[in-house]
Amino acid sequence: MNVPVLEVKNLGIDFGGLTAVNKLNLEVYAHEIVGLIGPNGAGKTTVFNMLTRVYEQSRGTICLNGQDIGKMNTVEVNKAGIARTFQNIRLFGELSVMDNVKTGMNNRFEYSIFDTIFHTPKRKKCEEEIEKKAEELLKIFHLYDSKDIKASSLPYGAQRRLEIARALATDPKLLLLDEPAAGMNPQETEELMNTIRFIRDKFDIAILLIEHDMSLVMNICERIYVLNYGTLLAKGSPDEIRNDEKVIKAYLGD
Repeated sequence: MNVPVLEVKNLGIDFGGLTAVNKLNLEVYAHEIVGLIGPNGAGKTTVFNMLTRVYEQSRGTICLNGQDIGKMNTVEVNKAGIARTFQNIRLFGELSVMDNVKTGMNNRFEYSIFDTIFHTPKRKKCEEEIEKKAEELLKIFHLYDSKDIKASSLPYGAQRRLEIARALATDPKLLLLDEPAAGMNPQETEELMNTIRFIRDKFDIAILLIEHDMSLVMNICERIYVLNYGTLLAKGSPDEIRNDEKVIKAYLGD
């Protein structure tokens, strides 16, 4: 049986007396690109925050490759294999481009204080592996020539690529992209679509993305889930979603 990379069952969360997300069922399979769309305030980023344990769900289960991660903390979830980017770019602006990517590997390469103080072979080997992997990622995302400059000095589109590179440095099984095309012009969006496909194929991972750019969503996603007021309004292929009367009325418009 094909076990989903991500399986969400009856997921819900309440803030005080307000139900923000309720009875959400969602699956993402290996090598898939899946979209999560809906109007502003539909609960999309709240879902991402539950998947990464920023928020604790009020009910329901979250499984990653069959393992229940609903009681893990954010660090444990990342180690288990979920990485994300954010709607508003969250880089370490004063650190170099290289060091931003290296921070993504903190959960993957571990050595003790003893190794640090005495510069043991273990520490040296770890540092060499971190440097090598960071360089590879920067070359993939065409950022290697900028590796020594501050992240805040990069153009907007390059900052987006750097954030994705940093997320991939954690070796995820599932990558969550929260509005990756926000603020991009049409040319940058086209390049982003190619980048997302490349990431899926190069790293053999599943991708779940939130996006308001319907051209990007319809052209890149195999399946789409539509949220409205915290509940699942529809799910299906891009063609099915594009022609769904409920979705057209609530979100896509005439």
